[in-house]
Amino acid sequence: MEYIYAALLLHNAEKDITEEAVTAVLTAAGVDVNDARAKALVAALEDVDIADAMATAAFAAPAAAAPAAAEAPAAAEEAPAEEEKAEEEESGMAGLGALFG
Repeated sequence: MEYIYAALLLHNAEKDITEEAVTAVLTAAGVDVNDARAKALVAALEDVDIADAMATAAFAAPAAAAPAAAEAPAAAEEAPAEEEKAEEEESGMAGLGALFG
């Protein structure tokens, strides 16, 4: 998730989202950077208008949040295992292009 935050920070600062810039932001935040993940993020965002994608996502978020809120009590009872967390993070990076594209 921190990779996406780095990209959003760079976008908000009106800086180019490059591998070097993402790496610099993450390093400054004390994150151990995975170069392949930084490269994948930049590639996924290559043809994306982030401002437009965020505006579109803002309209879709309330509708998507309603079913998730109904499932929240059951999810709170079971803490996901470390493997599930890693899978969720990987699927988030893999689906990033779909989110913004």
